[in-house]
Amino acid sequence: MHRLQNRENVSLFADVTRQEIINQSLQVQALIQELQSCAGPQETLDAISLEVRTRIAALRKHIQELEGLADELDVEKDRLQLLEESKSHRQMLTSSQTAFRNATVACQHVIDKTNQEQLFSSDKEPMSARKRLNKDKQSMANASANVTDHLLSISRHLAETNQRSADTLENLANSSYTLHSTQEEFKNMGGVINQSGKLLAKYGRRELTDKVIVFFAFAFFMACVLYIIKKRLF
Repeated sequence: MHRLQNRENVSLFADVTRQEIINQSLQVQALIQELQSCAGPQETLDAISLEVRTRIAALRKHIQELEGLADELDVEKDRLQLLEESKSHRQMLTSSQTAFRNATVACQHVIDKTNQEQLFSSDKEPMSARKRLNKDKQSMANASANVTDHLLSISRHLAETNQRSADTLENLANSSYTLHSTQEEFKNMGGVINQSGKLLAKYGRRELTDKVIVFFAFAFFMACVLYIIKKRLF
């Protein structure tokens, strides 16, 4: 019973951890796609890169938690299956890290190239072109602000998801404790019922013995009475 309960708890924790891994993986993929289409400025690249590194660290932590849950399983088949699943997640993490590095390098190359072009052409452009460049810079700054707001929104969403997961884990722990306490109470009640059954059986046997004794005493008494009557009459 204890092994079955432990297996169910590990399964519930594994489901929560899988959901966290899926959420973090989706966020990492979305940020990498955004990074692949990024053309600057440098602040936008730095903000997205920081967010990706944070999500990758969280993803790696959840994968390690899933591997730790595998060590708690008693059934070899279930343990190997969970380890194989963790290995698959690690391979996806490695692929995401490679895509992240490539996207970062590509975006940095575009930014450097744009800065060089602006540097070489700044002295030759007329005033209108400079105004247009300033306007483009303002547009990029606005885009950077929008990206930052979007990243903050993603961070808030992930924080809420992590909080819900923490609440779920706490509820699971409380449920496991309650189930264990109920099981112990049932064991104690079973012992009391068993002891009561033995006492009732003992009292039943004693009652039967008393009835037999009373019967033989009554029979002996009647025999004595009949003997006395017989002696007096005959």
